[in-house]
Amino acid sequence: MELFSDVAFLARLQFTLTVAFHFVFVPLSIGVGLVTAIAQTRYYRSRDEEDLAAAQFWLKLFTTTFAIGVATGITMEFSFGTNWADYSRFVGDIFGAPLAAEALFAFFLESVFLGVLLFGRDKVSPRFYCVASWLVWFGSCLSALWILIANSWMQTPAGAEVAADGSKAVLTDFFAAAFNPTTGLRYFHTVTAALVIGGLCAIAVAAYYYMKGTNGAFAKKTMKTGLAVALVATCALFVSAHSTAVGVWEQQPTKLAAMEGQYEDEVPPLYFFGWVDEQNQTVIGPSLPGFTSFLATFTFDTEYPGLNSLAETEQYGAMNPSDVPVGAIFQVYHLMVALSGVILLVLVLAAIAHWRGKLKDWKWLQRLLVIAPLFPFAAIEAGWFTAELGRQPWVVYPSASAPDGVSLLTNEAVSPSVTAPELVLTIVLFCAVYLLLFVAWGRLVARFVKEGPAEALVEGRDGEAPAIVDRLVGMADSGEPAPTKGGE
Repeated sequence: MELFSDVAFLARLQFTLTVAFHFVFVPLSIGVGLVTAIAQTRYYRSRDEEDLAAAQFWLKLFTTTFAIGVATGITMEFSFGTNWADYSRFVGDIFGAPLAAEALFAFFLESVFLGVLLFGRDKVSPRFYCVASWLVWFGSCLSALWILIANSWMQTPAGAEVAADGSKAVLTDFFAAAFNPTTGLRYFHTVTAALVIGGLCAIAVAAYYYMKGTNGAFAKKTMKTGLAVALVATCALFVSAHSTAVGVWEQQPTKLAAMEGQYEDEVPPLYFFGWVDEQNQTVIGPSLPGFTSFLATFTFDTEYPGLNSLAETEQYGAMNPSDVPVGAIFQVYHLMVALSGVILLVLVLAAIAHWRGKLKDWKWLQRLLVIAPLFPFAAIEAGWFTAELGRQPWVVYPSASAPDGVSLLTNEAVSPSVTAPELVLTIVLFCAVYLLLFVAWGRLVARFVKEGPAEALVEGRDGEAPAIVDRLVGMADSGEPAPTKGGE
């Protein structure tokens, strides 16, 4: 129960819960946004009614996900000014620009052209409408860039210096701060992971219709789209994973050591799975000798510093190895790696079955593909936990290239005016509200999928927006007939 009187722990727990929930919808909106743009492009080229139905169907799924993502993202920004007020004072000069740019450029770009998709099919040219679908997807990717610029600066600070009184970091070079050593690596890795989710969601929808024996033409086209997106993105994901590992090795040695449970200097192995005995500072489990070394340096004999020796350096002297959650970091990192292998296996099986024409007959594979999006969801959440837990005990990490003094311990970033009971109350309220939002989103998505693209086409004839908005506000469940075009 001691933890529930620890303000820093509770503030971290609240932020973890809100971000983890929000992070379900961010990669999904990026991935499904690409599938939606592809579907809109297919209809623009073919002018086929079935392709129009498919485009309407994916637009409904995207809009529902986008709405929940926006709503759940707002609470994080509020927490910067409440629970993490001291953190905001320290990084405010740096964070102001990317967060403002995300709102002014990315969010408005995405929102404006989503409005075109919802209300403008009969009001703009088909070419402009098609371009709007791609601009919506581009806006979601641009939004992710600005957020990752801010988050990457926390991991590898650059373009800043500490104020004379030591109270805050002051921006000295915007471009150096924005394109710090890990921005590109982490952005590429995150977006490719999001596209894997989008591809597997398309595959799951197609597999569902194969199971039900309905919407055959739509299922076949959707399966092709999903496989193409997911396979290309997965190949890119493995490339980005290596690049990210190199970046962690060069900039965040304590994180790399924690990922493999390494306390002493050694050539680190790559564990398949295992258990970290934190008391004895050992790892129990099967491993490949030298493979972590290979991931970061392409050699099998590079010795890496362990947590104990890093804690003795001036740069990382504030770290106590016994306080680092090594066991948790080890498990979430290896979960992410294991799930990446599972995703690749599932995609290979789906590709073989599709190209051999066996997918309609392999019921076991259909059932597996329906739940397949859960694998990348779990993997991307595990990757985020690895990144954020791995930089502890700092909220602004003193990376290898960070300017002198530009770092901040997590316990020093929490607002002194926030109390433990207040945090416990907000955590309970957030969990209740977010559970309701998730159930509402899940029911809407399940209903859209159950109805299928044919129903989407019927609704879309009077405009996409009324049908989607009515569902979001509950009119479809009110027992009252929804208004039709012209008020009829």
